[in-house]
Amino acid sequence: IHASPKNFLSGNPHFCISALSRYTQRDFIALVERHSIAYHEKTLGQLFCDGSARQIIDMLVSEMQDKGAELVLSTSVEDVRKIVEGFVLTLSTGTISCQSLVVACGGKSIPKMGATGFGYELAERFGLAIVETRPALVPLTFDANTLERLAPLAGNAVDAEVACGKTQFSEAMLFTHRGVSGPSILQISSYWREGDEIRIAMLPGVDVADLIRSAKRGNGRQAVQTVLANHLPKRLAQSIAERTGIDGNLADLADAQIKTIAAAVNDWRIKPAGSEGYRTAEVTLGGVDTNGLDQKTMQAKSVPGLFFIGEVVDVTGWLGGYNFQWAWSSGWVAGQAA
Repeated sequence: IHASPKNFLSGNPHFCISALSRYTQRDFIALVERHSIAYHEKTLGQLFCDGSARQIIDMLVSEMQDKGAELVLSTSVEDVRKIVEGFVLTLSTGTISCQSLVVACGGKSIPKMGATGFGYELAERFGLAIVETRPALVPLTFDANTLERLAPLAGNAVDAEVACGKTQFSEAMLFTHRGVSGPSILQISSYWREGDEIRIAMLPGVDVADLIRSAKRGNGRQAVQTVLANHLPKRLAQSIAERTGIDGNLADLADAQIKTIAAAVNDWRIKPAGSEGYRTAEVTLGGVDTNGLDQKTMQAKSVPGLFFIGEVVDVTGWLGGYNFQWAWSSGWVAGQAA
């Protein structure tokens, strides 16, 4: 319910403003309520059906049927030709013609669900430019040496602050057998590029050095990992102590060592080797260059009657329903013009 243009990435950050302002989250909520679908709010303003997400699918199908639209499934588009009156589509089941063509086939993410690069290929066929695509909202992976060192942490989760460059997110982070995942990692993955380091604070907002100094004054016979384990998963606390190479009792620690441990907790810097790719990516970053589209209608400037909406366009939202809102908003404005 808090969607705004700042929650989207694009080569042109202003492109999404018009569509998002003309069909807002409130408009979609009103549609849901008209269909008497009960919902509730979770964290960060995210709305979920009380029942099942299937209710939203049924609602959309019902809206299509009410407007006289025909839904054709298990059919592939083999060719698209521009004619004076519009377009001719050659399908695996026959041929159809139309005055306006709206491309809403999404990106390359999760190919097992049928995702392909068809939308990009079609755009290029009609002379539109494509902003390089890459997996986004995707788990990040580590190299073999790092994985071996961090293997015992798989399954451990913390509420972390993860940053890349000037961008940061504070949400849960999960260690996996391949690297790291969880909402904070998925979010930062949209901003991360190969060779970039990410910075992780596992006790954000906590002055870890002061925490250790206080524990040292209270009971200097404690081990470093014992203090950390009061605030972090035990295996993670042990791993941090091992990574710094500092062990022994708190009483034996110099202040420089305390600062080293604090940095290992709240300023852990690491370079991911890559991501899990389109196989698990929730969205595709990049897409049809917005410079070739009319922001008020989603119509291709050079091809009257041809529209691109949703994920196939170079507009990518944050995790948490923002990409759905972009689909609703861009689809609505295209529908008004098509």
